[in-house]
Amino acid sequence: MYRLLELPRQQDIVALRRALWAHRIGHQVTDEDEATQVIWLADPRQRDDAARLIEQWQRGELASRPGASTRRRSSGMVGSAFTQAPLAAACVALCVAVFGLMTLFGDRVVTALTFVPVEAVSGRLTVGTLGDSLASGQIWRFVSPALMHFGWMHLVFNMLWLWYFGRQVEALQGPVRLAALIVVAALVSNLAQYATGTVLFGGMSGVDYALLGYVWLMARRAPGSGFFVPQMLVVFMLAWMVFTMTDMAGLFGFGNVANEAHLGGLLIGLAAGWWAGGRAARGER
Repeated sequence: MYRLLELPRQQDIVALRRALWAHRIGHQVTDEDEATQVIWLADPRQRDDAARLIEQWQRGELASRPGASTRRRSSGMVGSAFTQAPLAAACVALCVAVFGLMTLFGDRVVTALTFVPVEAVSGRLTVGTLGDSLASGQIWRFVSPALMHFGWMHLVFNMLWLWYFGRQVEALQGPVRLAALIVVAALVSNLAQYATGTVLFGGMSGVDYALLGYVWLMARRAPGSGFFVPQMLVVFMLAWMVFTMTDMAGLFGFGNVANEAHLGGLLIGLAAGWWAGGRAARGER
């Protein structure tokens, strides 16, 4: 990482970061101390391009997002995350909190979040239906399985991709767009997994694949939108999805994977990205 620029911590750099992403200039922002923030460049060979954008930004030629200048950066790494993308950060925090509650209270938390009601009656497991969830008003169950993770590795990898893709959507198109993608992707991916006859499943991976598809098509159909995803990351995630669908995955201990949820989420993300990318390319919001 190349140290590109130091700025006062309270200074709004949303417009600069949008421009850097729009020009495919990978970067990261860290807090140096209580008064300073630092922009790091991923590829030093892009210094000249970044410097030109910085000059434009300093001259006020890059439009900033309305209302962004009124926000101050919060202290610490967590505060910085909530300042950059509060909804994406809140989703990560919620999944971590649910994982903690599952560790402490076990089945009581799991049964409260399963796609359909599940309970033990007289030593036997009773599984409800979608109609039971609707009739009892437990509509949160249609998306709540996305909050459950069944191991540290499961949680960490899902949160990594949720943050990577989610903060791009939120920073460039706002929290409403991100919230819509998360809810619809969770609903569709959960329905796809439930349709296979599976009752106990969970994880944010269906949403992650939806965000991958969305960001990838936005970047391709509207290059000036600011979205960016390395091509090799797209190849890796698609190859991983295909790998887990094969018998080989079971030999390496990856047999119990919600493949249908991954595929359902990806299809939703691609459809949304195709629609939104086309609108962005035409100059529509």
